[in-house]
Amino acid sequence: MFEKLKSIDDAPFNLLLLADPSMDMVLEKLNKGECFLYKVGSEVLGCYVLNELTRDRVELANIAVSEKNQGCGIGKKLLLHVFNYAKASGYSEFVVGTGNSSIGQIAFYQKAGFRMVEINRGFFERHYSEKIYENGILCRDMIMFSKPL
Repeated sequence: MFEKLKSIDDAPFNLLLLADPSMDMVLEKLNKGECFLYKVGSEVLGCYVLNELTRDRVELANIAVSEKNQGCGIGKKLLLHVFNYAKASGYSEFVVGTGNSSIGQIAFYQKAGFRMVEINRGFFERHYSEKIYENGILCRDMIMFSKPL
């Protein structure tokens, strides 16, 4: 079941920090956007944060699934929910960014119909004080994807 987060104090930071290791960045995204939780009973299995960029464009600022529930289709459920929500809210373009080292996420977004549109070179070097490694790769650049709604 999906539920809109009522208070930032109740945000599932353990999940949000899986997708973005910076608490400052997570809080900034939460303060600017809307957060939705995917729950089974009282347990939060996944969540996403949506930020409006313009009247027509919306960004998936954070999406995360609990580690023990990854690979079970919850990410696809989150994306379907966010697509439907964004479309019903009148947006015509959906964007998301991920690190150059996020191999699984890059494939995930392309399978969902996103197209690569931009590389923000050095994004992670400019915005994060500590180096991030994923899959043995230094995360330096933000790869931006877009999908029409």
